[in-house]
Amino acid sequence: MNYNNSNWSSIPKDIILLAVRVFVGFAMLSHGFPKLQMLLAGGKIEFFDFMGLGPQISLILTVFAEFVCSILLILGLFTRVSLGFLIFTMIIAAFAVLGGEPFEKREMALVYLSVYLLLMVIGAGKVSVDHMIERRKRASDW
Repeated sequence: MNYNNSNWSSIPKDIILLAVRVFVGFAMLSHGFPKLQMLLAGGKIEFFDFMGLGPQISLILTVFAEFVCSILLILGLFTRVSLGFLIFTMIIAAFAVLGGEPFEKREMALVYLSVYLLLMVIGAGKVSVDHMIERRKRASDW
C-alpha cells in the first residue's frame, strides 16, 4: 500500500486533529479548572505575578487561557486565536514560572507548547466549528 500524502483522504487527518484537540483541550482543562476554583473562592490569591500585573490579574489571564481557550480548542471555535493565548501561557509557564527549574519540571509545559504550535500550523481540521463557519461563509458569498 502506498502511503504518500496524495493518497490519504482528509477524513483520517481530520479525525486525528479532532482527537488531538479534544485530548489536549481536556488535559489542559484539568489544569485550568482548579485555577478557576481558586479565582472564584474569593480568598487571598497566591499566584505568579506576571510582569507586575498582580497575582489576581495574572490568575484571571491564566484561567482565560487554560479554561476558556481550552473549551474553544475542543470545539474548534476561534482555534488559532485560542491557540495564541495557550501558546503564550505555556511560554510563560515553561520559561518564566518554571524557568529556573530542571527540565523535568518544565517538560509538561513544553509538551503542551509543542502540540499547540503544531495545531497552530495545521489548523483545527474539518471537524470543527471554524470549518463549519467558513463553509457557510463561502456558501453565502455565492
